[in-house]
Amino acid sequence: MDELRVLLGDDHTVLRQGLRKILEDRRDWKVVAEAGNGRDAVREAIELTPDVAVLDIGMPLLNGIEATRQIVRRAPDVRVLILSMHSDQAYVTQAVQAGARGYLLKESAGSELIAAIAAVAAGKTFFSPAVAQVVFDDYVKSLTERGITDRYDALSEREREVLQLVAEGKSSKEIADVLSISPATVETHRTHLLQKLGLRNTAEVVRYAARRGIVH
Repeated sequence: MDELRVLLGDDHTVLRQGLRKILEDRRDWKVVAEAGNGRDAVREAIELTPDVAVLDIGMPLLNGIEATRQIVRRAPDVRVLILSMHSDQAYVTQAVQAGARGYLLKESAGSELIAAIAAVAAGKTFFSPAVAQVVFDDYVKSLTERGITDRYDALSEREREVLQLVAEGKSSKEIADVLSISPATVETHRTHLLQKLGLRNTAEVVRYAARRGIVH
C-alpha cells in the first residue's frame, strides 16, 4: 500500500504532537509537515502536496476556512479535513463551501481521526455525527425555503453516477475517465442533475449526497 501523507495545521503544539502520535502509530501513514498558522499550512500544502491536510479552523494569520479555499484552488489534489471545536451551522457551511471534504470536532478527534482521514483520503466525505446533523438540517432548511422537493428518482442512471463522483470530489476529467465519456458530456450531465435537483453548486451536491447516504 502506498504511504498516506498528512499535513497537520494547528496553532497548539501539544495538540499537533498528540495528533502526530495517533497518526504515526499507523503503518504506512506519515506526517510530512506541521504548521502553526494558516499561511504556513497553505505553503506546506502547495510544496509537499500531502494526501490530506488536517486544518484547525481557528489558526492565526490565516484561518482554516481561507486556508482551505487557497489549498483547494492552488493544490487541488490535497484533500482538506477541518478540525474544529465549533459545530455551529455557519462554520460547517463555510468549510464545505470552501472545499473541505470533512469536518471533525476536536472533542471526538481521538476516536474519529483515523476514520476521518482514511475516508477523506479515499475521496469520500466525513462529518462528526453532530456535524452531520447540522449539515442535514441546513440542507432541509434550504430546500424548504426554496420550495424544492427531492427529485432523485428523476435522475437518469448516468446522472446518478455523475452525482456520486462529483460528491466524492472528482474533477470532470477524472469522472470522464471513470465513466469512459468526454469531459464535455460530464458537464452536460452535471448541469442536468443540478437543474433536476434544484441544486446550485458542488457544496450543495456534497450535502445532498451525504443526506441521502450516497457518500459517507
